[in-house]
Amino acid sequence: MFDVIVAGGGPTGSMLAGELRLHGVRVLVLEKEVEPPAFVRSLGLHVRSIEVLDQRGLLERFLARGRKHPLGSFFAGIAKPSPEGLDSAHAYVLGIPQTVTEPLLAEHAAELGAEIRRGSEVTGLSQDDHGVDVALADGTRLRARYLVGCDGGRSTVRKLLGVAFPGDPSRNDTLLGEMAATEDPATIVATVAEIRKTQLRFGLGPLGDGMYRVVVPAAGVAEDRSTTPTLEEFAQQLRVFAGTDFGVHSPRWLSRFGDATRLAEHYRAGRVLLAGDAAHVHPPMGGQGLNLGIQDAFNLGWKLAAEIDGWAPAGLLDSYERERRPVAADVLDNTRAQAELMSTEPGAQAVRRLLSELMDFEEVNRYLIEKIVAIGIRYDFGAGHELLGRRLRDMRLGRGRLYELMHAGRGLLLDRTGRLSVTGWADRIDHVVDSSEELAVPAVLLRPDGHIAWVGDEQRDLLEHLPRWFGAAAALQKPQSPVAARAEADPANVRDPESRDNS
Repeated sequence: MFDVIVAGGGPTGSMLAGELRLHGVRVLVLEKEVEPPAFVRSLGLHVRSIEVLDQRGLLERFLARGRKHPLGSFFAGIAKPSPEGLDSAHAYVLGIPQTVTEPLLAEHAAELGAEIRRGSEVTGLSQDDHGVDVALADGTRLRARYLVGCDGGRSTVRKLLGVAFPGDPSRNDTLLGEMAATEDPATIVATVAEIRKTQLRFGLGPLGDGMYRVVVPAAGVAEDRSTTPTLEEFAQQLRVFAGTDFGVHSPRWLSRFGDATRLAEHYRAGRVLLAGDAAHVHPPMGGQGLNLGIQDAFNLGWKLAAEIDGWAPAGLLDSYERERRPVAADVLDNTRAQAELMSTEPGAQAVRRLLSELMDFEEVNRYLIEKIVAIGIRYDFGAGHELLGRRLRDMRLGRGRLYELMHAGRGLLLDRTGRLSVTGWADRIDHVVDSSEELAVPAVLLRPDGHIAWVGDEQRDLLEHLPRWFGAAAALQKPQSPVAARAEADPANVRDPESRDNS
């Protein structure tokens, strides 16, 4: 009996497994593929995902494998400089391929004690009031208190649940692969630059040693997108757009993707939840897909752990869908808009020129960049301070950095007054009395995902808000949580985050 089974060992599933293990939840990750994919769908991490990694102490290992790039030209490929003074300590994009991101997140989850089984395909599920039964292709049957489908756009979990996945089917397919080319590199650069003046779905990016990442529009929409295209298909489409196939040969891998746009009708059905591409698919414009999935997992992990641990207030787990589904809907809208702006039709090109002029205004450029990199998100926590519902950037404190205090995945009361208390919630919240020139309010209560749940300086007001996100005070709860009970029975099975008393 597991606490949570995660179907899908990609970035979303691995991130979720790590978040759950921070709270001692027993997690099993099932990945149907025996080996990680060789192809590279995503090439980078945006600001909010970088902040997420920093909040969990993972950023250094990612920085060591990636390269920082300026935050410009993200919206529909319209070339504009990065806006100044972006509200983040990490105002850059981290160039790092998915083939690196995925194993780093899986490694982190495994270090925390998550069990990962590759070559394990989910083929069936059923649920009751107490758990979920999961059937595998090899005949194995497993049971968990919850199941989370992180198994991609063709999600088996979503289909087995019968959750509707409405939206628009793919209208345009694109071929993507890595291969060698014999053409002179300077000629390739010049040719690509000329074609991309009108066709932004075309590119040959050098990878070194004569190898290129090739992106080219396909001839049509494939009925089965899982069918691998041939090298000849690439060569033919390169000739259509460039008049030459650049002498492409020796492919490392070949794939295709479409521009379907779909959003799951629900993110939760009983004890089964959806995250990442299992809940939403959209065109790749702006490079938001992998980032959106990682941020789904960051929002869901602590809430699901709280439910399993027994202290979650009513409605906390349902807030995952309330908060994240609108974010995905916004991503679907902005990728639809970008896809239209990248069309070669005269009308779309006219709108593109007009938007390019508007983006010369700093406010417009900033708004669109913040939308793409996900730092403009504000969850609806109701009426209150303008910071309520927003994530708090990393900042310097008197004794270090804010994000350094969030590695354990707990809530945090950052208190400049020294007069406040979280007595009764100390098992879930760290109380840090410190000051920062970057914080203009007396105190903030942060959820484990870094979003601001309360702003103020009055103890009575704080006590009214604590139960909404962190449940009843410990004195009012049952003496021992399920995780604590398992720890007593088998201490090796539960990793207790390092406790701190920074007050």
